[in-house]
Amino acid sequence: MNVQEEKDMEMTSRIEMDEDNDNRGSMWDLDQKLDQPMDEEAGRLRNMYKEKKSSALLLLRLAFQSLGVVYGDLGTSPLYVFYNTFPGKIEDPEDVVGALSLIIYSLTLIPLLKYVFVVCKANDNGQGGTFALYSLLCRHAKIKTIPNQHRTDEELTTYSRSTFHEQSFAAKTKRWLERHVSRKNALLILVLVGTCMVIGDGILTPAISVLSAAGGIKVDHPGMSNGVVVVVAVVILVGLFSMQHYGTDKVSWLFAPIVLVWFLVIGGIGIYNIWKYDSSVLKAFSPVYIYRYFRRGGKDGWTSLGGIMLSITGTEALFADLSHFPVAAVQLAFTVVVFPCLLLAYSGQAAYLMSNRDHVVDAFYRSIPDSIYWPVFIIATAAAIVASQATITATFSIIKQALALGCFPRVKVVHTSKKFLGQIYVPDINWILMILCIAVTAGFKNQNQIGNAYGTAVVIVMLVTTLLMTLIMILVWRCHWILVLLFTGLSLVVECTYFSAVLFKVDQGGWVPLVIAAAFLLIMYVWHYGTLKRYEFEMHSKVSMAWILGLGPSLGLVRVPGIGLVYTELASGVPHIFSHFITNLPAIHSVVVFVCVKYLPVYTVPEEERFLVKRIGPKNFHMFRCVARYGYKDLHKKDDEFENKLFDSLFLFVRLESMMEGCSDSDEYSLYGQQTERSREGLLNNNGNGNTITSYADTTISSVDSIVPVKSPMQGSMTVRSSEHVSSQTETDELEFLNSCRDAGVVHILGNTVVRARRESRFYKKIAIDYVYAFLRKICREHSVIFNVPHESLLNVG
Repeated sequence: MNVQEEKDMEMTSRIEMDEDNDNRGSMWDLDQKLDQPMDEEAGRLRNMYKEKKSSALLLLRLAFQSLGVVYGDLGTSPLYVFYNTFPGKIEDPEDVVGALSLIIYSLTLIPLLKYVFVVCKANDNGQGGTFALYSLLCRHAKIKTIPNQHRTDEELTTYSRSTFHEQSFAAKTKRWLERHVSRKNALLILVLVGTCMVIGDGILTPAISVLSAAGGIKVDHPGMSNGVVVVVAVVILVGLFSMQHYGTDKVSWLFAPIVLVWFLVIGGIGIYNIWKYDSSVLKAFSPVYIYRYFRRGGKDGWTSLGGIMLSITGTEALFADLSHFPVAAVQLAFTVVVFPCLLLAYSGQAAYLMSNRDHVVDAFYRSIPDSIYWPVFIIATAAAIVASQATITATFSIIKQALALGCFPRVKVVHTSKKFLGQIYVPDINWILMILCIAVTAGFKNQNQIGNAYGTAVVIVMLVTTLLMTLIMILVWRCHWILVLLFTGLSLVVECTYFSAVLFKVDQGGWVPLVIAAAFLLIMYVWHYGTLKRYEFEMHSKVSMAWILGLGPSLGLVRVPGIGLVYTELASGVPHIFSHFITNLPAIHSVVVFVCVKYLPVYTVPEEERFLVKRIGPKNFHMFRCVARYGYKDLHKKDDEFENKLFDSLFLFVRLESMMEGCSDSDEYSLYGQQTERSREGLLNNNGNGNTITSYADTTISSVDSIVPVKSPMQGSMTVRSSEHVSSQTETDELEFLNSCRDAGVVHILGNTVVRARRESRFYKKIAIDYVYAFLRKICREHSVIFNVPHESLLNVG
């Protein structure tokens, strides 16, 4: 056996060994091994291995799983589309062909071309929805209205953005957006409107899906009253919302098979009905019948677009629920399974209606062959529950994003899965959704009015997404203005056409999502406005460093053993609540740490980059600032985990500070391979003794071993060696002091701020701040609950 054969055998055995350990994520380990220098033959084998791992089988599995999470809402639309398109009797069979043609081209233009192949690519590292688009824009332009970001935030590995050429169209658009506060507010309101409409979807989807599925009982028992169907629907809804606290992870393994069977069943029934009743409906693939439909129907044909619109409901949920699947899997599932099965289902119903025009009210159930009626009814009910689950989960996710960006009152967020970060449960919102959903179901009692409401919510969300996508294409993708104009123009033509049609049905149920959205918009905007004003006040009234230094090392008080964690929303400066505290209490802890928990417009902040630590004042003050940064998908956990990580970062900062003291000529160091500037913030204040105090700027702490000086001239190296013993001794003393203070006890100090409008403020601002915002702060959860601070170590300062 020659040397080359031995190499091949060794490489093949390594590949087989790693394939056996595939469940432990061995692909990464093998890649690390294979990154070592090898000859061309070994490189060829590695490429074969990588191609095998990215095979079509893996993509098919992910596409199958995406069916249950992403497409449940879109897939249940055949239950109610034709009934809402023709609420009365069908006068002309040609109307059915025209309506089918509209459905075909609506599915092609909006879900297929716009969302699956364009909008889904605008995800924020896999996260979808209106707030994900807004976060992308916030990173590429300074449009965030709460100015709590620092330059170090832009150095995060997840804070990906690109630079502009000064004279480019993108740079001009960026400057235009940043120039006036009113434009930033207008963009925020646009995002909030889209968010509120998605919440409206979370209320209307369960109502119309479950009510339509339960309506199948009445088809088999014509004498049954409509009230019984409503009661059955309400019972299912109560059960659905009551099970939310278990999380979708417990039952998600059922979702994909149910939805796959559902699509195959409706596709099969469609083929059967086309063959049995009228195959001529397939001529609807010609767009000529759309023109004939509008010419014949006039205003009634135009307003029927509100019903046609329901064929693409769930498209926005498709984008919002994108988080766990690659775009390629979502595209594959839609083009191979969802799209053809939906076309067959609608064509089959149209073929049935060509021969049975009086059955439009229950077109779906009446078109089912008698022999499989009850199995299909059970599958339809299960599919309606899955569709509702997907929309409810999307609502929870978007509420969490709004909460993280300061646009929603503080509510409890529970992670229901250890494996999937995006699977959350919001108890307060869950019960509000259930009450509103039951009210809509019991109040309207029929699908037509709920359908009108549903169509209004869906088309407004799509319009918002189109406008945000226009900015994404300019600022993020750098598309040519002709492509931007083409995408925006085509989308607005289709969606404005639908919007004009649903306006005719505002008085027939379309007002419901508008009222719901207006209520949520008022809550979200007032909360954001109050939060912004409170932040601006705290920034304006923060304590000067000269005042702190003038107090001396004891801060003018008795320093008692222990560590005081002072929670503040300020990422820089000493909050006013601290001066209030030391003015009214005779003692303060030996170590004071100002903790700022802030959320950034990124989907997640890696654990090793979460904490920024900085010293405030000279060493003998023992005062620090710690900024804990989170993305909108992250969940802040206080408990021991958060506290331990905070102190680990603090101790690590002390070691780092001691190590860097001697490097007088070295102003940069490497942190996990990244060049991070180490600036010194010179607090050139006279503390009474004529001393100049220098404190370190914000420094990301990870691990001592990863910090390597980049520039280390001989003089700097000699300085380090000569002061090594002194620095080490100082570091040891301070670490021992910090540990002894930690053992003495940790107290969490939270500030309670009362916000009131000025006397000269306008009356609507007084109502917003003194009544609405004050009421929301009173009923929402306190910071101590959000941070899970134990009551025995909590100190509230008003």
